[in-house]
Amino acid sequence: MTEDWAAVAAAINERVNALGWRQRELADRSRVSQAIVREIQHHTVERRRSSRTLESLSTTLGWQPQHLDAVLHGYTPPELPGEAERGDAMWSRLEAVEQRLIEITERLDDLQSDLKTVVEHVRPNR
Repeated sequence: MTEDWAAVAAAINERVNALGWRQRELADRSRVSQAIVREIQHHTVERRRSSRTLESLSTTLGWQPQHLDAVLHGYTPPELPGEAERGDAMWSRLEAVEQRLIEITERLDDLQSDLKTVVEHVRPNR
């Protein structure tokens, strides 16, 4: 069975870029040494890796545990159940958080204005 480590490197690099992560962040989050992450990402050393390494990288990147193993062996990676729905739900939640932040900012602006008025009335005229 042929292993395509270049495809694994491409998949990881594309996902890391999409997430805006650095190599160190992927290593820390996945608990895979940065040296191994570097070797896989740059496809510099082609050798057998622990299935736990690929599983950890896969799940850290938001994929099914067998995703990178499937890429390595030329199979279509499994999708997470309800992946599209989760994305829609995430955007909906993000929009709700954004709206709430706008409301909080407006309230803080009002409080700042009220506080300024109180301070002007309390301070003696100079």
